[in-house]
This record gives sequence, structure tokens and C-alpha cells, in this order.
Amino acid sequence: MTFPAITAFYAGLLALLYLGLSGWVVATRLSADVLHGAGGDPDLEKRIRIQGNFGEYVPLALLLVALLEAGGGGPVLVRALLLVLLAARLMHPFGMLAPKNSPQQFACRGGGIVATFGVIAVAALALLLR
Repeated sequence: MTFPAITAFYAGLLALLYLGLSGWVVATRLSADVLHGAGGDPDLEKRIRIQGNFGEYVPLALLLVALLEAGGGGPVLVRALLLVLLAARLMHPFGMLAPKNSPQQFACRGGGIVATFGVIAVAALALLLR
């Protein structure tokens, strides 16, 4: 088993993105004077879900890709999965904030989550087939 250096690099980028999302939530909480929950603020609720969705899916995706890389998975596949994951997680917030049923919501929110699911599925299958 080797150190998953490619995954480590992308994990660092994704961690910085998560910190940015977290800061965005904290700043909104402060400006809306909401200590717990969303306080009935729909903008804060969306931001909380954007951050939460990231925290729910990205760790599993990173773990699967890191295991694949450490187990000898090809660097092209590993890098492709991580690039897709990074792009998906950058797109998702734009879709969450887009108007309901708009092309932007469909492309960014829908595309972001489908791409995230795709990364998880491909990495999981690649691990099972090794």
C-alpha cells in the first residue's frame, strides 16, 4: 500500500472549500442573529444544507478514492474521480441558490449531486473489483 498523495492534495483543496462554506454559514448566522437552527431564515437554511451536504458526501468519496489509490488504483482514474468530485462540489452551491426549476438549478445542483454519486459509485465498484 502506498501513500495516497493525489487524494491527499485534493482532500486539502476540498477541506479549504469546506472551511469557506462553514465561514459563509457562520457569517450568515451572525448577521441574522441566529445561534441554533436556521431561525426561519430561508437563506441561512440553504447555506446550512449546502455545508451539510458537503459534509455528508465528501468524506466517504475521499475515503473510497484514497483506498483505491493506496491499493494501486491507476493515477488517471484517481485524478479523474477527484477532479469530478471537486467540480461537483463547486457546482452544487450555485445550484442550491438558483431559482427553483431553473436551468442553473438543474445543471449545478442536479449535476453536482449526480457527479458526486458517480464518483462514489465508480470508486466503490473499482474497489470491489480489485
